[in-house]
Amino acid sequence: MKGRTTRTAVLAVLGICFMTGLAWASIPLYRMFCQVTGLNGTTQRGQQAPGATERMVRVDFDANVSPKLPWKFRPENTSDTVAVGARDMAFFTATNTSDKPITGTATFNVTPAQAGKYFTKIQCFCFTQQTLKPGETARMPVIFYVDPKMLKDPDAADIETITLSYTFYPVDSAAPTS
Repeated sequence: MKGRTTRTAVLAVLGICFMTGLAWASIPLYRMFCQVTGLNGTTQRGQQAPGATERMVRVDFDANVSPKLPWKFRPENTSDTVAVGARDMAFFTATNTSDKPITGTATFNVTPAQAGKYFTKIQCFCFTQQTLKPGETARMPVIFYVDPKMLKDPDAADIETITLSYTFYPVDSAAPTS
């Protein structure tokens, strides 16, 4: 009877350790899965554009700010027409409208979702904390290309417009210590 209890306790502890490890790893694993598959419009990361094709696509830029973040955030241009496979750059500006320094971070998505795995960012400000002083404005570039593999995908080949959308959120500060 004692051996059974010990075995059950060991299995329970192992199960708890496994579930804790899985919970800890779930966010990075999900992010990797989305990057590989393009799920939910997740873009790819790249080093260099493969080169322009004759096919053009319009890229619309969208900027949003959480109501909890006192910033103005906008794209410098609301759209751009780019050759598929060509490197392009867009700029966004953020302005802190409060009277104190505030740190924010941006998330992004791409629509339509089928375009996510073909929209490749070479450089981006997303997921990087940006701290702006009161009244300060920052100009943030995004360097990207649309992968020519999109033209061979029957679900994505007819896409004429891709929307790259960013939303800035405040970075939660550490709780004050007593």
